[in-house]
Amino acid sequence: MYNLRVMTAKVALVHDWLNGMRGGEKVLEGMLDIFPSADIFTLFYTPEKVSEKIRARTVTASYLNRFAPARRCYRQCLPLLPRAVESFDLNAYDLVVSTSHCVAKGAIPPPHAPHVSYVFTPMRYIWDQYPHYFGRTRGVKKWLIRRAATCLRTWDAASAARVDHFVADSEFVAQRIRKYYRRDATVIHPPVDTDFFSPASGDKEGFFLAVTALVPYKRVDLLVEVFNHTGDNLVIVGTGPEKRKLQRRARGNIHFEETLSRETLRERYRRARAFVHAGLEDFGIAFVESLACGTPVLASARGGVADIVAHDRTGLLVADPDANTFAAAVEEMRNRTFDPEALRQGSLRFSPEIFRGKFSALVASLS
Repeated sequence: MYNLRVMTAKVALVHDWLNGMRGGEKVLEGMLDIFPSADIFTLFYTPEKVSEKIRARTVTASYLNRFAPARRCYRQCLPLLPRAVESFDLNAYDLVVSTSHCVAKGAIPPPHAPHVSYVFTPMRYIWDQYPHYFGRTRGVKKWLIRRAATCLRTWDAASAARVDHFVADSEFVAQRIRKYYRRDATVIHPPVDTDFFSPASGDKEGFFLAVTALVPYKRVDLLVEVFNHTGDNLVIVGTGPEKRKLQRRARGNIHFEETLSRETLRERYRRARAFVHAGLEDFGIAFVESLACGTPVLASARGGVADIVAHDRTGLLVADPDANTFAAAVEEMRNRTFDPEALRQGSLRFSPEIFRGKFSALVASLS
C-alpha cells in the first residue's frame, strides 16, 4: 500500500507525444481537470498544435524533441522511443499517470510512487496492427523492421511490470492488455464533451459522415469502395498518409475535408444521415460525439464500438464487413429512422463528469 495523499500529491502525467489534438489528447485534458497542478512529460512537443489547456502546464519534452527530423518523422523513430521515455526523471513525484498508446507506459516511476497507466491500446505498430503498417515491406528493410519489432515487443511486455494499475479505455483494450501483458485492467471510458456535442433542430441533409485518421488500419479504403458503388454522398473528415491515394480512387460523391473548427464539425455530425466507420477502433470518441448530436452509427462490430453502440437501437453493427455487406448496411441505414433522444441518452454515459469521478475514485483507492 502506498502512502499517497491524493489531494496534495505531486503528479507527473506521461503522454507519448503532443503534436495534435486527437482522442488521446482529449483524455489528457480530462486528466488535467483531475490533477490541476500536474506536470506533463512527453517525447515530442509542438506547442502550437495543442490546446491552451495543455500549453498552460509545465511540459518537459524528451531529448529527441531537439532534433527536427525526429519531430517530423516520429513514427520512424520507434526503436529510439523506449530509451527516451525511460530518460525522464520522475523522482520528485508522488504519483505517475501515463496515457499510452505507444511507450508512455514504460516510464520508470520512483520506488515510492504508484504508476497508473491509462492505455488506449498496447502498441499497435508491433502487435495486432503490424501487418497493416509493415506487411508490404520487402528485402533488407523488411528484415530490419522485423528485428526492431521483436526488440520492441520484448521491451513492451517487460516494461508492463513498471505499472501498478492498468486502466483500459474499453473492454476490447482490456482484453488486449490481458493477452499481451498478462495483466488485468479496470475499464474507464474516455471523456467526451457531450454538452458541446448536442442535437439541433432541422432536417438531416442525407450525406454519410466519416471522421477518422487516413491511415491503413482505419479501412477508409473500404468506405471509398462502398460509396463508389452505392453513389451515396460521403464526407470524410481527416488527414493522414493515405489521403492522396484515397482521393485518386474516390468518385465525385465522396468529399474530403481536413481541419474543421469544433463548431463546423458539430454541424457535420448534426446534419449527417449516419456516421460510418469500417475499421477496428480501440474505443472511438467520434462514435460518441455522433450519438450526442443525434446521429446514428454504422460500423464494424469489432473493437470498442461494442461498448458504445447498441445494435438496432443507436446504430447498426456489421460483423466482419466486406464491401458487399457494408453496402447492404448502408442501404438499410438509408431506409431506417432512429430515435434522436435514444441516441443522445446513449452518449451521456461518457460525459467528462463520469470520467473524472471514476478515475478519481480509482486513484483515491491507492492511498
